[in-house]
Amino acid sequence: MDGDAVPARLLLVEDERELSDMLTRLLAAEGYVVDVAADGQRGLHYGLTRAYDVVVLDRGLPAIEGLDLLARWRSRGMTAPVLVLSALGNPTDRVAGLDAGAEDYLAKPFHLEELFARLRSLRRRHLDTARVLPLPGGSLDIDSRLATIDDRPVSLSERECALLATLAARPAQVFTRSDLQALVFDDAGPEVVETYVHYLRRKLGSGVVLTVRGRGYQLGVAR
Repeated sequence: MDGDAVPARLLLVEDERELSDMLTRLLAAEGYVVDVAADGQRGLHYGLTRAYDVVVLDRGLPAIEGLDLLARWRSRGMTAPVLVLSALGNPTDRVAGLDAGAEDYLAKPFHLEELFARLRSLRRRHLDTARVLPLPGGSLDIDSRLATIDDRPVSLSERECALLATLAARPAQVFTRSDLQALVFDDAGPEVVETYVHYLRRKLGSGVVLTVRGRGYQLGVAR
């Protein structure tokens, strides 16, 4: 998998332990960083509090049924592409999944190579539509690592761009320091988040990254 500025993170919402363990291992071998939720309630929390490049979602989940979970994500602004993976595979089931907000639907049993190909396709399409992200008073071009604020272009380092892109991809979300350590800095020491927030504010102005007291960081509000 290519080394994009925004980490390749995948959420797997699946309650079958054996299948979940197998997919986690094989997806990791494909280059994904995988989070697993074994029920709909945990899946709801992860989907709304963490940033993902792609989601694999089962339908028959405890706590919250899969399509209900998907509808809740979409109604609250979660935009990551979702592939529904389900034993319910007739045309009516597929239509229901797509109408609920899924980008793709694959019936069980499935071929692993087809699943991987569909995930690569979803990720490519998602990246193609998310390479330039809006910022307060400007935009971020991920490919060139160039932020433009009030018509002033500013070059960013790889880590600065990764941090800002993670915030900009989910502007309504408050990220904890732990979230950002895991997503951007590979679980480096706790001081690294504050250090790079400081760098971004110094380059782009204090309003680009907001501190939400007691919770974490969020993209600034558009002016």
